[in-house]
Amino acid sequence: AENGKVIYKKGLGLAQMEWNIPNALDTRFRLGSITKQFTATLILQLVEQGKVKLDGKVSDYLPAYRKDIGEKVTIHQLLNHTSGIPSYTSLTGFVDVSRNPYSVEDFIKKYASNNLEFEPGSKFSYNNSGYFLLGAIVEKVTGQTYEKALKERILDPVGMKNTGYDHYRTLIEKRASGYQKTLEGYVNAPYLDMSIPYAAGSMYSTVEDLYLWDQALYTDRILSAPTKELMYKPNLDDYAYGWVVTKAKLGTGTETAPKIAHGGGINGFNTVIARFPAQQHLIVMLDNTSQGRNLARLEQAITNILYNQPYDTIPMPIAEVLHKTIAEKGIDAGLAQYRDLKSRQPKLYDFAEPELNGLGYQLMREKKLKEAVEVFKLNVEAYPQGANTYDSLGEAYMTNGDTELAIQNYKKSLELNPKNTGAAAMLKRLENKPAAAEANAYDAYLGEYEVNPTFVVKIFKEGEKLMTQATGQPAVELYPEAENKFFIKVVDAKITFTRDDKGAVNGLIIHQGGADTPAKKIK
Repeated sequence: AENGKVIYKKGLGLAQMEWNIPNALDTRFRLGSITKQFTATLILQLVEQGKVKLDGKVSDYLPAYRKDIGEKVTIHQLLNHTSGIPSYTSLTGFVDVSRNPYSVEDFIKKYASNNLEFEPGSKFSYNNSGYFLLGAIVEKVTGQTYEKALKERILDPVGMKNTGYDHYRTLIEKRASGYQKTLEGYVNAPYLDMSIPYAAGSMYSTVEDLYLWDQALYTDRILSAPTKELMYKPNLDDYAYGWVVTKAKLGTGTETAPKIAHGGGINGFNTVIARFPAQQHLIVMLDNTSQGRNLARLEQAITNILYNQPYDTIPMPIAEVLHKTIAEKGIDAGLAQYRDLKSRQPKLYDFAEPELNGLGYQLMREKKLKEAVEVFKLNVEAYPQGANTYDSLGEAYMTNGDTELAIQNYKKSLELNPKNTGAAAMLKRLENKPAAAEANAYDAYLGEYEVNPTFVVKIFKEGEKLMTQATGQPAVELYPEAENKFFIKVVDAKITFTRDDKGAVNGLIIHQGGADTPAKKIK
C-alpha cells in the first residue's frame, strides 16, 4: 500500500501443492510471530482499563507461577523480551514436544518455568515463553480464552473476518498448507500442534485482513494515541511491544525512513508486515514455503520501489545448482562450477555466504562429510573474514573426527568474532582432556530416561564408549567431565546423572541453551 491505498496485491504459487490449488488474495496463512503484536495490543488494552500494570509482576496475575521468578519479572519485560526466562523453542527436545497438545497451565509448568538466563531487564533475548505467559495473563484477567478475547477485542472491531486462532482439527476454509523448500525440492513441513505457539504465534490471516489491521492502527479504535506511543517505543535491540521499530535504509545512500515491522516464522511459513507510518506505506508478504531470507530481500526491494530508489532483483540460489552437480558429477565438478559461474555471472546467482553454508550442512545431513568439508573450505576461501565460515568448517571437521583441524577453525572463528560463544564452548570441549573413567563405571548410567512420553533419552555403551541417543536424534558420545557429569562435543550440551538416597542412578538433567531439563529413569 502507498499513502494508505493498496496499489498491488496478488497471490503467487500454490496454497496446496498436492492438488495444484493456487494461492489467492483470501488464502489464509499461519502468521507465526506476527501474532505477538496482537497479544501486545490485548495487554495494552487491559493496561488502559486499569486491569494490568506494565510494572506489575507476573505473580500479580498468575499466582500459580513459580514465585522466585514471577515476583521479579514485570509485564514490561515480557513484552520487550528482557525477562530472562528461557524461550521454550530453545529447549532440548522441543521438536518432539511441539507435536503434542497441551493446556495453557500444563505447558507453562513444564516448558515456560525454567531458571532465569539473566537478570530481568539487563539483556534482550527474543523469547516465545514471555508471550506465552502474556496470553495466559490475558485469559486470567479477562476470564476469556485468548482466542475469544482476540476475536471480541480486536478482530471483530477491525472487521478481520478471515483472521483467527489456527486449530489443526478445525476445518478452516482456504487455509494454505505449509511446505519447506529444500535443495532437493519441496517437502511438507513438520507437524506442529497449534496449542504450542499459542499467544506467541498461533494466528492465521490474509494479506487483505492485515491491511485492515494496518489502517485501524492509524485510528484510536483499538488503542489510544498515548498507548500506541508506548507500543512503538523501542527498548533494547529496537524491540518495542510486539513490534521492531527501526529506520529502513533506502537505496544506496544515507537516506532512511521510520519503520515499524515484525516477521514471523513457523513450520512451513514465513511472514512479514512492514509499516512506514510517515507515508502510510505498507508491505505484507505471507509465504508458505519457508523462504524467510527471500522475504527479507523482497521487502527491501519493495521498500526502495515505494520510495523511488534503485533496487536489486533477487538472484537465483547457487546452492541448488551446486547440489545437483555434486550429486550427479561429484564434488570437484561442483567446486569448478561455483568458480566458473561466479566469474561469468556474478549477479545472476546468489553467492552470499549463507548459500554455501546451507549446502554444506545439507551434505552433512546426507552423510557426505568429505563433500561438506570441501564446500565449507570453499566458503572460507570466498569469505576469509567471515567468522561463521570457520565455525561451520570447524563443525564439519569435528563431525568427521578431525579434532586438530576443528580446533584450528574454531580458534579462527573466535579470533574474528570474540563474541562467538558457541565456538568458545566447542573449543573448551575439544581441548578438554576427558576425566579418567573405567568402562565398567559406566554401567550404572545405562538405561532409558523419560523427559516426556514422546522424548526419551537412551544411555548405552559402544565398546568402551558411553553413548546417548534422544528420540529422533543421532547417537553421540558422552565424555566424562566429573563424577556423574558428562559433556557432548558435537553440541553445546551436558548431562548430569542424579542419584537417590541409596546412591542408585534415578535420573538425569540435560543442560543446554541455558535450560535444565530433567528426565526420570524408566528402564
